Amino acid sequence: MKLLTKAILIAVVFATQTQTWADDWSLFRGDPQLRGRATGLPAKLAPLWSFEVEEGIESGAAIVDGIVYVGALDGKLYAVSLADGGLLWTYEATDEIRASPSVHAGTVYVGDASGVFHAVDARTGKARWTFTAESEIVSSANFHENRILFGSNDQFLYCLKGDGSLAWKVETGGYVYGTPSIVDGIAYSAGCDGFLRAIDVASGEEKRKIQLNAYIGASPSIRDGVAYMGTFENQVVAVDLAAGKLLWAYENPERQFPYLSSAALGEDRLFVGGRDKSVHAINLEDGSSLWSHRTKAKVDSSPVISGARVYVGSLTGELFAFNRKSGEIEWRFDTGSGLMATPAIADGRLVIGTVDGQLYCFGQAP
Repeated sequence: MKLLTKAILIAVVFATQTQTWADDWSLFRGDPQLRGRATGLPAKLAPLWSFEVEEGIESGAAIVDGIVYVGALDGKLYAVSLADGGLLWTYEATDEIRASPSVHAGTVYVGDASGVFHAVDARTGKARWTFTAESEIVSSANFHENRILFGSNDQFLYCLKGDGSLAWKVETGGYVYGTPSIVDGIAYSAGCDGFLRAIDVASGEEKRKIQLNAYIGASPSIRDGVAYMGTFENQVVAVDLAAGKLLWAYENPERQFPYLSSAALGEDRLFVGGRDKSVHAINLEDGSSLWSHRTKAKVDSSPVISGARVYVGSLTGELFAFNRKSGEIEWRFDTGSGLMATPAIADGRLVIGTVDGQLYCFGQAP
């Protein structure tokens, strides 16, 4: 399929404006604690541009300094302008990219389906170095000081130095599909062996291993000493990290299905999508349901909180904006294709890719 960049609205409106990049979305969930929060979006969103890739997009984008970075199933990493969707460069990986790229100190980091982890110059698209794991990398990278952390389906959590050499690796008993969350120099990683591990980033020492008795594909979202995540045992759980114990577990009383979506943390509630075809708002204090909305397909997309709304996609192809308090749908856009990716939000714009290979950008309508 030929690469195609097209303006949906009049591009000259944006080309003549002076852009000030007020904020970035450099990580899979927006910050090292993976809380899924972003600055506000305009009340009335409209599609500004779309960019087409050769195959589908399953992972979230990163947005830094006015550039959108996104990987695709065609094995390429793309850099496009946030202003107008113009292609800046492409980088050829070794296999399909399902991991969301992360950007740190002028370098884009992303793993691919062959287990190769790539460090790419953010401005030029030239390779800095690569590191090879033993199996597919779906986990996105997280950072602490000069260390780079990610998981692999070879059952290891990896920590690399800035030059791409191995600092340490920790073996687990299953795929490490999710992104590690990092708080105060401790990495928290959940995986398909049913454990949540706390590992010192500097040394690689395992400080604690908490038994969750469930496969975990989601990434742990952490705040105030509590980790929140969905499981493949059809629950969303809250874990006290200091005590190493479960605080509560939420389960849909009507439909029991796994959760791959990673949670977004609000002030008093979390938001998560489920394979029960629903988006859930759950009380942080006791795990009770506050509201839920049923879609027509599973929701693997991870929600993002922005202002008074929470944004999330569904495999129906619909991108939703829910009122955080009431659960009312305040805005909706049908892309016509499935959405698995997490929305990326920066500088008043939302970017998300579809499984048929369209990258959309939404923002203030002119």
